[in-house]
Amino acid sequence: MPAETAAQDRVWMAFPSEGYSLGDTEAEQHEARSAWAAVAHAVAGFEPVTVLVDPGELTAAQKYLSADIDIIEAPLNDAWMRDIGPTFVHRADGSVAAVDWVFNGWGGQDWAQWDRDEKIGATVARLAGTPVISSPLVNEGGGIQVDGEGTVLVTETVQLDPGRNPGLTRADVEAELARTIGATHAIWLPRGLTRDSERYGTRGHVDIVAAITSPGRLLLHTQQDANHPDYLVSKEVRAVLESSHDAAGRSWEITEMPAPATLTDAEGFVDYSYINHLVVNGGVVACGFGDPVDDTAVAILGEHYPGRTVVTVDARPLFERGGGVHCITQNQPSVR
Repeated sequence: MPAETAAQDRVWMAFPSEGYSLGDTEAEQHEARSAWAAVAHAVAGFEPVTVLVDPGELTAAQKYLSADIDIIEAPLNDAWMRDIGPTFVHRADGSVAAVDWVFNGWGGQDWAQWDRDEKIGATVARLAGTPVISSPLVNEGGGIQVDGEGTVLVTETVQLDPGRNPGLTRADVEAELARTIGATHAIWLPRGLTRDSERYGTRGHVDIVAAITSPGRLLLHTQQDANHPDYLVSKEVRAVLESSHDAAGRSWEITEMPAPATLTDAEGFVDYSYINHLVVNGGVVACGFGDPVDDTAVAILGEHYPGRTVVTVDARPLFERGGGVHCITQNQPSVR
C-alpha cells in the first residue's frame, strides 16, 4: 500500500443517501449535501473525482455537484467511502489492485446498515478496472495508516474488536495485513479518541489520531486541555509511539498537531481532528472548524507536505455525522 503522498489517478467518494448521515429535515439534508460537495470540489481542484450516488439521490447530487465531477449510480447505505470502498495497493510490477475488506457496519453496530455498502469495495474496483484482492478481515480504510515502506498503524479496538474479528490475534491480523497491503511492521495503538469510541463512533479509527506524513515522521493529535478526556488519550498514544519504531527501525519524529480549541458540541466532547486530512496531487485538503487553531494546523500541514497547497473545508457538519475529510474520500494511486 503506497503512502498517500504517492501520485494518484483520482479520488473516490460517495454522496449521502437517505439515513443517518443525510438527516431528516430539509436543513440537515442541505448541510450534508453541501459538506460532501465542498470536499469533492476541493479535491477536483487537484485531480479527478468520481462520486457514487444512490439512485434515489441522483437529482440532488446533480444539483450540488459541478459538471467536472464524475457521477456514477450505485446503491448505497451511507457515504463513508474510506471505510466502505477498497484499499488500493501496488502489485510487484507496479500495477494497481484493490483490497476488498469485509465491511460490517463498524463492528455490527445496531444503528448501521450495510447490505449495500458491503458491496462497494468490489464495485469501485470494477469501475476502476483493477483486480480485486479479497480479504476475510473485517477492516476499514480509516483503521489503517501506512508509510508506503511496510509500516502500518492500527488500533486494538478496531482490528481486534469482537464485533469485527472475533477470535483473531494480533499475529492473525498482522499476517493478513502483510498479505494484502504488504505491511511488514505493525504498531498497535491502544485506542482512538473518546467521541469516536462512543455509540455512533467507529470504535477507534487511527485516521483521526495519527498520520505518517513521510518515512520516520508523523503527526499526532494532541488535546492540550486537561478538561477534555482526550488529554489522557493523547498522552497514552504518544507513549506507545515513543517506544516504537517504523519498518526500517527508525524512531519517530513526532510533531504534535494541536486539537481545536473547541471542546464540546451539543452531544458532548468533540473529536475534532486536523489529522483527518487528505493528501492529493499537489495539495492537501484539510479539515477546518472555524477555530482559532485552524491557521496553526494549516501551517503544520504545509511544513509536513512541502510543495503542496493546503486548502481547508468546513468539517463540522462531517464530524457531527461521525467523520471528516479523510473518512469520505478514497485515493486511487497511479501505476508505478
